[in-house]
Amino acid sequence: MHTDAAGEDDAKVDDILSPEGALVSGYGEAAVLLNLKTASLTTNSHAERIEALFEGDINDQLASLTQKAVDNGCVVSANLTLPTPAGQVVFQVNLIPNVLGHQVLFLFHDQTLDSNLRDALIESRQRFKDLVEISSDFSWEVGEDGCFVFVSRAGALGYASDELIGRRPEEIIISPDEYDPIPFLSDDRIEDVEVWMHRADGGMACVVVSAIPFNEEDGTRVGVRGVCRDVTSERERTTALAHAHQREQVLGYIVNTIRDEINPTDMLAAAAAATARAMGASGCRVLRTTLDEGEDARLQFEIAAEFGSGGPGQFGDDFLKFSHDHPWLREEEIEGWRVIGAPCLHGGEINGVICLWKRADWTDDDRLLVNDISNQLGIAIEQIENHESILRLSRTDAMTGLLNRRAFYDEELPRRFHRMEHDLSTGALFYIDMDNFKMVNDVHGHLKGDEAIITLCNLLHDFVRPGDVISRLGGDEFALWLDGVDEQTAVVRSQHLLKMSQKLQDLSGHPDCPLGISIGIAVYRPEAKEPLESLLARADAAMYEVKQNSKGDFCLAAPYVAKPNREL
Repeated sequence: MHTDAAGEDDAKVDDILSPEGALVSGYGEAAVLLNLKTASLTTNSHAERIEALFEGDINDQLASLTQKAVDNGCVVSANLTLPTPAGQVVFQVNLIPNVLGHQVLFLFHDQTLDSNLRDALIESRQRFKDLVEISSDFSWEVGEDGCFVFVSRAGALGYASDELIGRRPEEIIISPDEYDPIPFLSDDRIEDVEVWMHRADGGMACVVVSAIPFNEEDGTRVGVRGVCRDVTSERERTTALAHAHQREQVLGYIVNTIRDEINPTDMLAAAAAATARAMGASGCRVLRTTLDEGEDARLQFEIAAEFGSGGPGQFGDDFLKFSHDHPWLREEEIEGWRVIGAPCLHGGEINGVICLWKRADWTDDDRLLVNDISNQLGIAIEQIENHESILRLSRTDAMTGLLNRRAFYDEELPRRFHRMEHDLSTGALFYIDMDNFKMVNDVHGHLKGDEAIITLCNLLHDFVRPGDVISRLGGDEFALWLDGVDEQTAVVRSQHLLKMSQKLQDLSGHPDCPLGISIGIAVYRPEAKEPLESLLARADAAMYEVKQNSKGDFCLAAPYVAKPNREL
């Protein structure tokens, strides 16, 4: 965050009432709205890591794109590698000029993962290419008796030429009965026939054989001559590439399954199902990290999603004990199941674990794929946590942590009304407004005013019971919902609250204008079928009646009476 020439802070995205804030908050990645006249910024919650690019002199690459977009009056897109606190990140940046006047909208799309995956794939393929050894061709001849009579001087497959001469080819061929005829004894010309053979060191080699028989002048076959080429490395490379391609397809299927989920909270369930199916596992469990309270805080895990059947009842602490120094895949046999687990990482921090189980052993390809999937889940978990954080911020008051007006009116009260319609219980709505609060700010300053707000908030927490609801409606106005309270109980409770509120007088702006509260009360009875709007209006009117009279008191609104339905 920096300040413009007028000294005012840049707009924050949580100001949902501003058009700028509403514009950038709906974008799922980093978004920045730059006012070219005032040099002020409006950012969303994803833009924290790139805000430094706009501080002082804007990043040269972004400045050049901004000039181009403004001069041409059109959208400009580019792929840029930009510095962030976490290191260099590859972004696709889209610039939209003339937004809400003379402002430029920057939309960032993180392509680092895709870029890294492509680089990793290229590196992997290059590695396999480099591992291919120069073809080790050797020539040979088999005599009339079916034994080698000649082998190239350099030998073959680790054997010296003298070690092969006099031996029959089938002695070093793996499963010679599968060949009809054996290529080294063919009566016809052959080309590029693959044969698996034993190496001198006990290993196996895939050899491509090309041969031609030769005869005496009278047509009597004398023997067979040919050449062999060791293609073991090529076959291994082809197999490895096929496995890598298969892993890419499986990983792509899982990533697309996650991305297809509109609701972020459903991502992990979709990932668990897709992973179990793709890897042939009996089941999959995804766990998210939680943090213990207290001085000895440590990572704990809670189940976030699960798919499949069977599996261990639970995983021991040792199995889930990953650390930043040892964030590696782990395998164990638990209750007869072969369990494999890997930590999910985001930004180098462990935020979850994926575990899969089946009866059979896991292959090397499985292990590589689990690590790839865990990295993707680390990103998904971070996205879910960001989504949950945004939801919490949208429902709570920043200063007190209480429900805000929208959450209280639009979510909490309708839910309470629906429940009371079933159990026919009563409830009471308390409207609370602080008396002489303005004088506290005028005399002692806004910090003292904030202290008064927090003090009242703490008093209300001490006043309510479990299950009751507190909301800060804005400024010095609060609301309480008390379950199971009728008119008589509401009066007693309000008197008790007024007595507790005397502690606020220590924060008064002047002795003649003591800081206190006024309370308006409306009791809801479900049998009266009172609309929510009517209940709010009755409580509000009762509170203002106190304000207009004595302050520092309460007023119980008259019971709701439904208006007769007059037919025209």
